[in-house]
Amino acid sequence: MEDDNPKAQGKAMEMNGFGKDALAATNSEKLKNVDQEGVQAPSGFGVRHVQTVLLFFGLTVAYALRVNLSVAVVVMVDKDAANPDFEEFDWNEKTKSLILSSFFWGYVLTQIPAGQMALRFGPKVLLLCSLGVCSTLAVLTPWFAHIGGSQLVIALRVVQGLSQGFIFPSTHTMLSKWAPVSERGTLGTYCYAGAQFGTVIMLAVSGVLAASSMGWPSIFYFSGAAGCIWSILWFLFGSNSPVEHRSISAEERNFIESSLGNQDHSKKIVTPWAAIFTSAPMIALIITHSSHNWGFWTLLTEMPSYMKSVLGLDIKKNALLSSLPYLVMWILSFVFSPISDFLINRQYLSRVACRKVFNSIGLWIPMCALLGLAFVPKGETDTAIALLTIAVGINAATYLGFQVNHIDLAPNHAGTMMGITNCAANIMSIIAPLIVGQVLTDEEDPVQWRTVFYIAAAIYCIGNLVFITLGKAEIQPWNEPRNATDSETGVPNNQANANTVDHVD
Repeated sequence: MEDDNPKAQGKAMEMNGFGKDALAATNSEKLKNVDQEGVQAPSGFGVRHVQTVLLFFGLTVAYALRVNLSVAVVVMVDKDAANPDFEEFDWNEKTKSLILSSFFWGYVLTQIPAGQMALRFGPKVLLLCSLGVCSTLAVLTPWFAHIGGSQLVIALRVVQGLSQGFIFPSTHTMLSKWAPVSERGTLGTYCYAGAQFGTVIMLAVSGVLAASSMGWPSIFYFSGAAGCIWSILWFLFGSNSPVEHRSISAEERNFIESSLGNQDHSKKIVTPWAAIFTSAPMIALIITHSSHNWGFWTLLTEMPSYMKSVLGLDIKKNALLSSLPYLVMWILSFVFSPISDFLINRQYLSRVACRKVFNSIGLWIPMCALLGLAFVPKGETDTAIALLTIAVGINAATYLGFQVNHIDLAPNHAGTMMGITNCAANIMSIIAPLIVGQVLTDEEDPVQWRTVFYIAAAIYCIGNLVFITLGKAEIQPWNEPRNATDSETGVPNNQANANTVDHVD
């Protein structure tokens, strides 16, 4: 049955680009604290904020566990680069590339089923097992390398990837239960900013740890211990939903539930797989997400090697400067988000135009930086670092481009869609380091690095061009299953509620 609530209809029209946004323009401050049903947000730091903080640090740990090997492998193959008292391994560039890409071999396998499992078993237990297993294996990495060499390290990284495949779908499920519509953009931004924060922290401290008396194994001990501590805190304070939390106030629970609307959770929403995979905007998302991951993970995994071999930086400076681009990206994620909301709410740009503008900023400016980096002379260290910082930091704009577009297209299936695009994108994360390993026969040769940057720039260009051409930001007709629609009008029962979803960054 159609929703005859004028307020809900007005918001549905607003999200689909109809009518004027005078209400948002005149009452923007009030909307920050009131949900669509008019329920006032409780004051102070609530349980929903506790869950957001826990998710922030969970993603911090997750990314620290992903990138710890990027710096550690530089020292593992050259003990003179840091503390020479620890074991050295005779791994060539191809072996290093296999090790660095192996995480994603397992990661892609659990992306699509993870969203369905989070709905069935709850995201809390999946996040607990995911980071608990991954953290334990991180602590065991030095021992595995000692007894089994590259083969056992690769096997370990595959299992770590399998476990981490549950993190993003589970995080999406958590936010769908805990984030009121009026706060979803803010809470989502704070939550996902943990990914870049973890990258910054791990890259910054890895060089110091490798040069310390504990040597390169301490990189894995540090990140693994942090994950184990987080797992304990998550077990104690994490919760699947407000309904299951034992100490949430009635006021806060009412605020969250009234915002999310009355939903019949007894009904099973069937995923429209055929419609999803034949949707042009969805295909654009898959291609754009894949192109982004190619460039992003090429730089993330190879930057420490580039800084050591081409720029001639020692491991401490290498690690600190490698973290700088991700610090900039973390900061810019908080800058771009309010700008995007302002442009859309004041109707300076339509939603789809805003998505394409920010996606272009996030992919084409880094593309230009990579092309510039290809021609930086070997001695121009400052210029190279500046261009690397631009190439990575400006990527933050994609949070307001393709990365939020899943929710624009189909709020009810955004988690599954993210699993699909993230699966395809992380296949690129596997291939990219392998291609780099084939191109770089001599990692001290700037000409070979130039080819690496050319490839990444070209893929960035193509990916964003597809998004500009095929991308949309309207609710798609397959958002709801047939049995959830009105038999006469075909309008989903909770269309108004679905259309009021803001965005998750």
